[in-house]
Amino acid sequence: MTDVADLADGAGAAVRADYPEPLWMQAVEAIMRDVDSGKLRSGMRLPAERDLCQQLRISRVTLRKALLNLVDDGVLTSSHGRGWYVAGTAESAPRRRDWPNRWESFTETARRMGLTSSSRVLRKEVSPATLDEAEKLGVAPGTRVFRLGRVRLLDGVPIAVDDSTVPVDLVPDIDQADFTVASLYKQVLDAGVELVRAECSIEARAADEELAGLLGMHVGDPVLMMNQVAVNTADRPIFTSTISYHGERYRLRTSFARGL
Repeated sequence: MTDVADLADGAGAAVRADYPEPLWMQAVEAIMRDVDSGKLRSGMRLPAERDLCQQLRISRVTLRKALLNLVDDGVLTSSHGRGWYVAGTAESAPRRRDWPNRWESFTETARRMGLTSSSRVLRKEVSPATLDEAEKLGVAPGTRVFRLGRVRLLDGVPIAVDDSTVPVDLVPDIDQADFTVASLYKQVLDAGVELVRAECSIEARAADEELAGLLGMHVGDPVLMMNQVAVNTADRPIFTSTISYHGERYRLRTSFARGL
């Protein structure tokens, strides 16, 4: 078995207290990057816990939580009195549970990460659909729609600005919900509307003055803008959302498969 002197360059910098992700989860990702890159290979021993704590700038309690999570996922093994070892490569290890490749709401993501989601409501109104909104939602122009604008927060940290639109006839009394804590997804599901897929497009933008103020950024800082249409089993559009994510507080994870 082979010892490893340290983690890859820059791993410590990835663990930041100002990120909404828990420190232990950031530590998991820092170690996984070295496994994915081949820096840490099957059978290698990780540095001593004291050294890992210094490199990642976290406490031993936080480090232990990250290491035990990786053991549960089959990435590491532990040997009493000898340390922590890489059990296998990223290809041979089971897929991690932390970041499932599935559609989930902001509230569900927060719950999975052990964080508290909340919102600051910017606007909440019912009015006739514009031509553009009607086309996206597949309804007649003038149809009554509910518009909801929110700043989305994780543990009080602003992550995104979300503007959503849903036909009122699909979710009666939706305008009565307290969206400082309520989930739009849950309101739709509780109304008996099934959500099965979201069609999304994502692009990089520079924050304007309004967006920068809402997310605590500088004008011109990068944001990731996601345009999303949620549909049901009949492919009918249920609601649309435009979500602008703080560029340093949101990371998109996905996977791509190459067909033969």
